[in-house]
Amino acid sequence: MRVLQAMAGAEHGGAEAFFERLAPALGRAGLEQRVLMRENDERAGVLRAGGIEPVQLAFGGLLDLSTKPAFKREIASFKPDIVMTWMSRATRFCPRGDFVHVARLGGYYDLKYYDNCNHLVGNTPDIVAYAVRGGWPQERAHYLPNFVDCEPMPAIPRATLGVPETAKLLLALGRLHTNKAFDVLIDALPSLPDAWLLLAGEGPEEAALKERAAKLGVDKRVKFLGWRRDVSALYSTADMLVCSSRYEPLGNIVIEAWAHQRPVVAARSMGPSHLIHHDDLGVLVPVDDAASLADGIRRVFDDGALRARIVEAGRKHYEAEFTEQAIVARYLAFFKAITA
Repeated sequence: MRVLQAMAGAEHGGAEAFFERLAPALGRAGLEQRVLMRENDERAGVLRAGGIEPVQLAFGGLLDLSTKPAFKREIASFKPDIVMTWMSRATRFCPRGDFVHVARLGGYYDLKYYDNCNHLVGNTPDIVAYAVRGGWPQERAHYLPNFVDCEPMPAIPRATLGVPETAKLLLALGRLHTNKAFDVLIDALPSLPDAWLLLAGEGPEEAALKERAAKLGVDKRVKFLGWRRDVSALYSTADMLVCSSRYEPLGNIVIEAWAHQRPVVAARSMGPSHLIHHDDLGVLVPVDDAASLADGIRRVFDDGALRARIVEAGRKHYEAEFTEQAIVARYLAFFKAITA
């Protein structure tokens, strides 16, 4: 079986990070692949380190006249059985051909961009249900979850981050965007005077979040780290993951926290509320409620039995459902089924 994958996403993002994990993992499993991607030297380096030599194309805007014919040439050369395009832009550039066209959705995208596809893959059951509600045939909409990087890394010395050794250290990750509700998390910090926050990400809300932290007098306790690739080291360093999102289709970070044996407190947005059984795999609180978020965080820190229980349950759930081996096996079975 031959599979061509195409990713035309942004410099950083959850789907992009999973693409960087999935393509090498499928290669390690023996799948014959060709990988097309939007020009990005850092991502290309990550793929090469994983044994994948990507083909870099422009995947630009309306004036990009080079990508579609180049895409067509790669298909003619490689002769794939399946072409899997990631999100709307790569799907738009994919020509028709003698292959099964799969589009992978990482969110609730406008389905009009996928009319030429044979199958859709969603990484949560609700994204699949959204596609079916939008008129997509149920037998051609499929749920395939993500796996995460669980390779442990040594903790970063807290002194290098400017964090006291005795601090209760929270970790939050993601694009600094209103969807992630990091403003709510910062609003919770005045009620948690012994808690410090590592905030890893970049985005349009960075200046506003820094201003908010300063206004609340918690700016010394919030460490803006920018976009990081040493996420495993951050989990080793922190005591807890907090997912404050207003809008979160999946919540890879929840699975990451389970893998790294860190307790999770999360707002009840779509992805985390699908993943987490309250008080079993984590603690859920209302969306957009700083007081409840602070209460949930304080409760996990204060209740050692609860903390130990959700850490153990999270790790077991990760091992049962979200390891690389388990998800790659599901992808290979899916590819086999749609080309049978």
